[in-house]
Amino acid sequence: MSNYAQFTKTFELETYGIKNAKVHYQLSPEELHDIAIENGQAVEASSGALAVNTGEFTGRSPKDRFIVKDDITKDRIWWGDVNIPFDTDKFVKLYDKVVDYLSGKTLFVRDSYACADENYKLNIRVINEFPWSNQFAYNMFLRPTEAELENFTPEWTIVNAPSFMAVPDEDGTRQHNFAILNFTKKIALIGGTGYTGEIKKGIFSALNFILPVFKNTLPMHCSANVGKDGDTAIFFGLSGTGKTTLSTDPNRSLIGDDEHGWTEENSVFNFEGGCYAKVINLDKDHEPEIFSAIKKGAILENVILDENGHVNFADTSITQNTRVSYPIDYIENIRKPSIGKNPKNIFFLTADAFGVLPPISKLTPSQAAYHFISGYTAKVAGTEAGVVEPTPSFSACFGAPFMPLHPSKYAEMLSKKMIDANVNVWLVNTGWTGGPYGVGTRMKLKYTRAMINAVLNGDLGLYSYDKYHIHSVFGVAQPRECPGVPTKVLSPRATWNDDDAYYKTAFKLTNAFRENFKKFEAHCSEEIRRGGPQRYAF
Repeated sequence: MSNYAQFTKTFELETYGIKNAKVHYQLSPEELHDIAIENGQAVEASSGALAVNTGEFTGRSPKDRFIVKDDITKDRIWWGDVNIPFDTDKFVKLYDKVVDYLSGKTLFVRDSYACADENYKLNIRVINEFPWSNQFAYNMFLRPTEAELENFTPEWTIVNAPSFMAVPDEDGTRQHNFAILNFTKKIALIGGTGYTGEIKKGIFSALNFILPVFKNTLPMHCSANVGKDGDTAIFFGLSGTGKTTLSTDPNRSLIGDDEHGWTEENSVFNFEGGCYAKVINLDKDHEPEIFSAIKKGAILENVILDENGHVNFADTSITQNTRVSYPIDYIENIRKPSIGKNPKNIFFLTADAFGVLPPISKLTPSQAAYHFISGYTAKVAGTEAGVVEPTPSFSACFGAPFMPLHPSKYAEMLSKKMIDANVNVWLVNTGWTGGPYGVGTRMKLKYTRAMINAVLNGDLGLYSYDKYHIHSVFGVAQPRECPGVPTKVLSPRATWNDDDAYYKTAFKLTNAFRENFKKFEAHCSEEIRRGGPQRYAF
């Protein structure tokens, strides 16, 4: 029989429509860790981290993410495949069904907040069905002090019921899982999925609406760090491009690894209190900071353990999206508080599986806006009859699934801030060199780090003809030399053995860029439109 009941605090959920629940309020991660194991919902890895299986869903389900269409949202949201409207009456009925389902159960409640800058602080109450989901909230959101908890008033509420299954015909969902934002009621309602990323991304999506609309602040799907001289660097990038890895640098203090705001007061602040890193093929030597953070208090998701509890980071039999969450202070070198000054350099990270983009290039303001709206990376398809084809993947603002407004709104804000702050913007290809996937090789991490360090140290300098070459297809400025990087590596064409094949592939990618951008053209200025590749393949 467990003794964790002694930690139960008096806390009522009747105001949320949840009746007769046994509530565990603000339990420590150690208590939640033990409860999850006792309930048979998790095991402890040899490192001490909690290992859980999130069930049917091992990633987000973008087609099941909805926003309630009401007076606040109807004329502001960019409705479509990304932001799917949900009926107000349907939400009320579904919410009532969820809270009725949670009534009478043992629940875990946590008060926390988002946004490290006091001027933008968003108080959050999280109501979880599972203890490990509540521990995830502890890891990922900012943690109030005891004094702050005494008079804590939540502004947003997350209701998280992974075991509740919706009935699409009755509830207005696409299938049994859902993640719904209601800006009038300030509720994120999540059901039918145990994937914890829906919890953090729900609040990120809410802030991506609240901050630009009401606070004149640019929300960003990026990581950020700061050097010893106070120079801030920002890293945009989709999953698998190296965003977390490259921003976690022993020589620079980490502000945060995923979600930030850039204020009108010219500061950058972290939304979160933790990190949520991919661990596929995690290597202690290449990513020592992340590896060392996997200890008691961290949560591993969907990894495979051997009989001794050791993780096989190369095993993707459950999913390639294996992850770990941990409090940000598990990283030794962090910025306290998680706030930096205006950035001096912005990096757009892309894993170009076509192998045609330069490993690093400098962008003009119009090019920066174009590539920001495009949000390019590439996915590698599976092998069929011995043929492997990379597929271009575009996610506006490097985070389209979380952007309620039209991408041009965020791009306009970014462009203005870049110009006002005189920021240098760099496109960094962490993908393939010497040919496309299946022919070439992945760019060595040590070369990418050397290029980024050269930027941060000022070694690449301002643009000049002697120091930079304008790429004949993409129009970006690629440096001719970089400390620690072989000259040949800096020119993607030079790493290929076949010029005709290189240009054919490069033009194929430019056409994909232009085709993708068609849906944004009507909302963009001529200057931004000219920031993209100007040459076609015929």
